[in-house]
Amino acid sequence: MSTDAHATPRVVKSDQEWREQLTAEEYAVLRQAGTERPWTGEYTETKTTGVYRCRACDAELFRSDTKFDSHCGWPSFWSPLAEDRVILRQDSSLGMVRTEVLCANCHSHLGHVFEGEGYGTPTDQRYCINSISLTLVPVDS
Repeated sequence: MSTDAHATPRVVKSDQEWREQLTAEEYAVLRQAGTERPWTGEYTETKTTGVYRCRACDAELFRSDTKFDSHCGWPSFWSPLAEDRVILRQDSSLGMVRTEVLCANCHSHLGHVFEGEGYGTPTDQRYCINSISLTLVPVDS
């Protein structure tokens, strides 16, 4: 995973362009690092086979075969589609240290990744991603 959140994103838009493209709720999460309420997102319990794309720029980020039920209230994945699809950076907000996950293509906020909590996944990681940051494109299984 890249940790260079200072690199120039491939998709660059003005704040006004993002506001015109995204709903107010999408903008609050994707561009202002907000978080949707747990258990409210459309993909929290989805089992549909497909590819999850960035809602802001349409980059492919996660596959449904890495999605797992972590009982946390948000869609959880044990790995991104490829290492270069996301950027990880330290997040010290809310009085704690976490690892923020950004789309590498447009630097939109996706969620956070947590490690070493015994998830029973191949990576022992939980990419806890806001549903509103994603668009699921179903594929035939």
